[in-house]
This record gives sequence, C-alpha cells and structure tokens, in this order.
Amino acid sequence: MHHTLCKVESIVALNPVVSLVTLTPQQPFTHQAGQYLKIVMDEGDQRPFSIATAPREDGTIQLHIGAEPGNSYAGEVLEKMRNEGEITVNGGLGNAYAQLETSMPTILLAGGTGFSYTQAILHKMLEVTESVEGHKDPIFLYWGTRSTADMYAYDELVALDKKHAHFTFVPVVEHPGHQWSGKTGYVHKAVLEDFVSLEPYRVYVAGRFEMAGVAREDFHQQGLILKNLFGDAFEFI
Repeated sequence: MHHTLCKVESIVALNPVVSLVTLTPQQPFTHQAGQYLKIVMDEGDQRPFSIATAPREDGTIQLHIGAEPGNSYAGEVLEKMRNEGEITVNGGLGNAYAQLETSMPTILLAGGTGFSYTQAILHKMLEVTESVEGHKDPIFLYWGTRSTADMYAYDELVALDKKHAHFTFVPVVEHPGHQWSGKTGYVHKAVLEDFVSLEPYRVYVAGRFEMAGVAREDFHQQGLILKNLFGDAFEFI
C-alpha cells in the first residue's frame, strides 16, 4: 500500500473535543471527495479518518479528529502529530465517494464527526453545481450531535444554506438546551419525518456503525433504493 509522508501544518481546536488538522502531502496524494485515509502509527497500526476536504489546488488535506477524554485511539494520533510535526498516511481509500457522473436529489446524513465525510462531498457538489444554470437537484445535509456545542460548523453551514438556493441544512440535536428551537432526537429519524419516500434520492451516511445500520434498514423501508446508499460503514456491516 502506498505511503505518503505529510507535514502537519496546523492543529486547531474547533471545540473542546474536535481538532481541525491540516496536512500537506510531501509526495503526490490523490483522493476523491468522500474518501478516507489511514494514519500510520506503525506498520501494524493504521487508523482510519475521513478526509474532510475535496481535492484542493494547494494540495492540502484536512481531518476532523474527535478526541474525547479517554479516547486514546484519536488522542495518540494528535499527540504523534504534535510531537513529530509530520505523519505518514495511506489514501485515498474507500468507495463511498461523491457520485458525480449523474445528478440526483441528495441527502447527506452525519452523526458527530461523521460530518467531515459529508462536508467533503457537500463542498464538491456545490462546486460542481456552481456552473449549472437553471434547475439544480436539491442537496440536504442532516447533521446530528448530542448538544449544540458539538455542532462546530453550524455557522458555516447556515451561511451556505443562505447562499445556495438548492442546499438545505437541517441540524438535529439529541439533548438540546432551552434555547434550541430546531429538530431534536436521532438524526436519521428526522430524515424519515421529512420525506414521504426516499426512492428518488441518493443518500450518503457517516457516523457510528449502529446508526448507519439502523438508517439503512429504515431508509430502505421508506423507499430508498440500496444502490443509491453510500457510506464506508456499509463495507463492514
């Protein structure tokens, strides 16, 4: 498998738990929007993270790494990056990338830091449709988090919603505070409430495997054609 050495440009806290990591590959690195990479801790220990960016002209790639207290899996990755200033990766990997050959109404479903996967696809789709005149197939992003504080890209997504008429951002908070007036509960159930039939849609899912599995079953019952469902989790469950 091809190894690529990357310089760690920056590690910035998006909230108390999630860090935005910017890497510059030191050799050619190719990926598609929606793919992931593996951080090489050592040859027997490679840890997957979604690439949060579509391919960029400057070649940089970004990751959203959530390292809650006690999560050594992600915490050790950040520690290695900070200590060494560089990291070796494998990528881009995965077959659940943005399907751009044919246009369809699209639903992006993210739980927690699974948002990084959907962000890359969203940015690529908005870039592609920027030059399209007339009708544009709608794009919906449903992002579910435990609290409003976990929704670290809320302002950016609200701005994109206002800028692009064919894009709708739907935040869903599992445990909202008193000030929250948006949707609550489980994110995939918010989709089920809003769409009578999912048959016309292409759906991308990222989050915990348990959520992805339940979403696949429930969405299929609500008309989703499974060949139009994408997510890295489905290679394993």
